[in-house]
Amino acid sequence: MSDYDRYVRARGSAGFARSGAGVVDQGLRAYMLGVYNYMTLGLGVTGVVAYLAFRLATQESETGHLVLTSFGHAIFLSPLRWVIVLSPLAVIFFLGGRMASLSIAAARNAFLVFAALIGLSMSALLVVYTGASVVQAFFVTAASFGALSLYGYTTGRDLSGVGSFMFMGLIGLIVASLVNMFLMSSGLAWAVSVLAVVIFAGLTAWDTQAIKQLYFAGYGTADLQKASIFGALRLYLDFINMFQALLSLMGSQRNN
Repeated sequence: MSDYDRYVRARGSAGFARSGAGVVDQGLRAYMLGVYNYMTLGLGVTGVVAYLAFRLATQESETGHLVLTSFGHAIFLSPLRWVIVLSPLAVIFFLGGRMASLSIAAARNAFLVFAALIGLSMSALLVVYTGASVVQAFFVTAASFGALSLYGYTTGRDLSGVGSFMFMGLIGLIVASLVNMFLMSSGLAWAVSVLAVVIFAGLTAWDTQAIKQLYFAGYGTADLQKASIFGALRLYLDFINMFQALLSLMGSQRNN
């Protein structure tokens, strides 16, 4: 009789464990889906703003070449361009400094404002590169990002060491980019783009795993939805930077 009791208790415990795992799996899927949905929304806002700004900033001349409008001169050639380039950093500092106190709505709105500012800044790429090149680089980035993020989500390997190494590489990448602003070396620019692809590829996998782990750290808390917004911001930055690096490597420039 005691053996039967132990068998029943073991079956009951196993059933409870499977049920608990199912709840966690469903919650995790919903959480990660929220992350990717927010990220996709941010990319959509960036794309729409970049295209609209490009259309307002340029027009075709009688010879078929692009020329800048007064709006284009303002955002691409005047000192206003530095405000546009640097303003996303202000949003990042705002989000980082007030992460704990922000409401879900405020965090979401700040993320969308950030995505719009990035789109305004990236509209310059549409002036430099052909539309076909932009579309090609986007789909290559999307395919690469999807594979890397899936790896980060499914792997049992701890990627924290890879992430730390890539983060150090990112600091070096920023320094090299700043130096090349003065050197204007095409060779260094090419090397920076190659390193950027590698670094943000590694960061994509690491960030995905870290975002997944945040779910377990905050499971059942009210901050989980806000965590999905900040997770989306991390993956959004990985995608955007990888896209720009790939575009610089494989993009064809317009003959203006």
